[in-house]
This record gives sequence, C-alpha cells and structure tokens, in this order.
Amino acid sequence: MESLKINDNINLYYVPMKKLKTTSIGVYIHRALSADEASKNAVLPYVMKRGCKLCPDSSAVAKYLENLYGASLGTGILKRGDDHIIYFGFETISDKYAPDKEPLTADGIKLMMSVLFEPDAFDDETVMQEKKNASDRITAEMNDKRQYAQLRCSEEMCKGESFALSRLGTKEGVEAITADELRKHYEKIITSSAMDIYVCGDADINALGEEIKKYTSKLNFEEANIVKTSIFEGHGDVKRITDNMDVVQGKLSMGFRTGVAADSADYVPLMVTNSIFGGGAHSKLFNNVREKLSLCYYASSSTVRNKGIMFVNAGIEFQNFEKAYDEILVQLDNVKKGDISDLEFESSVNALINELESYNDDQNAIQFFYLSEKIAGTNYNIDELKDKISRVTIEDVKRVASNIELDTVYFLTGKEG
Repeated sequence: MESLKINDNINLYYVPMKKLKTTSIGVYIHRALSADEASKNAVLPYVMKRGCKLCPDSSAVAKYLENLYGASLGTGILKRGDDHIIYFGFETISDKYAPDKEPLTADGIKLMMSVLFEPDAFDDETVMQEKKNASDRITAEMNDKRQYAQLRCSEEMCKGESFALSRLGTKEGVEAITADELRKHYEKIITSSAMDIYVCGDADINALGEEIKKYTSKLNFEEANIVKTSIFEGHGDVKRITDNMDVVQGKLSMGFRTGVAADSADYVPLMVTNSIFGGGAHSKLFNNVREKLSLCYYASSSTVRNKGIMFVNAGIEFQNFEKAYDEILVQLDNVKKGDISDLEFESSVNALINELESYNDDQNAIQFFYLSEKIAGTNYNIDELKDKISRVTIEDVKRVASNIELDTVYFLTGKEG
C-alpha cells in the first residue's frame, strides 16, 4: 500500500489490485460519535450525493455515472468504536479496460471531490426527502430483530458512553433537522475532520493526489480532532434486561468484557478465541448449542475490536432461554479450560486466514481492512496478520479467554400474557 499526504487532515492511500477489472474509491470522514451530531451525520452524506457543482441534481449525477460505463456512487454511515464515519464509495471499470482509454478513475475522483467540497443540495425539499429516508432506515434496523437485539444489548451495556448511540441517530433527532442547520453542520465538519481516501485497483496515486489538491487547496482547513475510543471496562454486576414485543422467536444477546484493547498484542489471540467460540460453522456455539443440542436457530459470537467487547447472539424458543444461556456459558468455560480439539483449533485458524485471503479479491473488503487497522493503530498488512494468526497457540487462547467476563444479558421475548 502506498500513501500520500494531501494536507494535515486528508490522507490518500493506494492499494494496487491490478488483477481485477475494476477500480474503487472510498472516502471516510471521521467524527467523534455524539448525541449532538449522530442524526445530522446520518442524513448529511445522502443529501450531499443529491447534487454538486459538477452535477447539479440526481439526474445529472446518474447521467455522469452512466457515461463512465455504469460506474456507481454510494454513501453510508459507519461506526467503529466511538468513531462515527461518513462514507462515500465509487466504483468503475479500470482505465485500461475503457473502450477509448478514458480516464475513468480521474473522472470518478472529480465527481467525488465535487460532492465532498462543492455540494449544492441543501434545499428544503431534498433535505425533507432524505430525512424520511433516514427515518425509514432506523425503522428497518428496528424491524430486523436479530440486529435490534444486539443494538439494545450494546445500548444497555455501554449506557452513558458514546458507543451506546446508534450510527443512524434517532428518529427525533432526524425529524428536528432543518436544511439550514444541515448546511451549517456540513460547513463545520468538512474542514475540521480527519479524512481517509482509499483507491483500490490500477491507478496513479500521484496524479489522483494532484486532482484532489485542486479542490482542497481552495479551502482553509482547521486542525482535526483524532477520534479515540476508550476500551469498555464494565460496571461490576451483570446487567439483565428483558423487552417484550410481538415476536415469534426469542432473541438473546450477551455482551462480554474482554479486557483486550484494539492495539494490544492479545487482539490476535482474541480473534482465534472468538473463532473457536462462535465465529462460524466450525465453532463450539454452532456445533454444540445449535446442532447437537438444538437449543437455538442460530448462535454466533463477534468482537467489537475498538471497545474490547464480545457479543453472543442467538435466536431461541422463549422457553429455551435458561438452557441456551447456560450452555453458551458452558462452551465459553470450555474454551477457558483449553478443552479445544485439534479440529476445532485448526478450523478456526484456517477460517480466519481464508477470510483474509479473500480480501485480495474484494476491493471494498480490503478498504475496510486497512481502515480498521489504521483506526486500531496497528497498521498490519494482510500477510503480517495471517502470520500472527498462524502463530497463536491454545495456551494463548486459554490466557485471553480467562479474562472474558459476562457483563450484560439482553433478551427480546414475546408479549406478556
């Protein structure tokens, strides 16, 4: 990976992936997750994408992309620990495959820079439409009960911390936004935020850097605050929360403290620990809680690297709550004791390595990988991380697992009575 500093706030990264026929560009704007900004950040990129100096409205944007042989421009909002990230993504065929050798990547950069630094869609009607879309996204997230259960668990687990906030904001916060407020919010953050730009494919980083500077050199940037996520330490006793809804299947979400910071040498052993415990079809949760005992429809675990948290999520019959809960803890205890077969261990390690290798064929995945490494402060490349994973031992897993402690239990069950 090559890097180029555009200014004190903006860094450009180039990941050569010349065997693929596409080039993708990802722009990531970092903001500290806060109740004051969350809803505005969740609406902002969708409004910005609707029109800019280069393409004054959605129709012009669509025509511009069509002229780039069906290129795409997307946007979204991400959460990495306490880092609230406004995202723009562009993809086109590589320049060398363009019929007339057109500079498609450079044209994509021009569109993205105009959207970023010359947006022109902060009218009342556009903002109202995107507020409705933002509210619909919140509703859709709530309707996905599997996802909703983990959101509620993290909300209760980290109550009082930024991480408890939804990346999508709140319906009340979205509804309160005015077009003028959103425009002022944009003007405040666009020159005061850290911004990472990743280009994956076949491109000239220096030429793209010069194209970006044509836009950034016109602006006065302020010092950006670097977003730092504090590891979750917990509050002592286990929290237990039950919600009643009109659902036909119970959703269990359990939050655990791991004590492992994002940049800790123990994070790689934690990756293997999570893989063994509930990271896939090879894991203890899948093969014992789901397959052997039939206590759940699904059961898996995942880590939130930047918060030092691990979640277990399971879909269960209401009456199986206690049995599933107990068996999940039994399987974690087995990991802590090192009761791990050679097949479980080797399958878990291989699953992680295979996933990393698959990133070499997925430009979006490789962007997210390097972005996560930068946020964590480790900056491993794929080969380095594969090597570290391959060196993890069962003793490392036992040591890391011994510090994992249950913090919060959330259960979404049916309506009472």
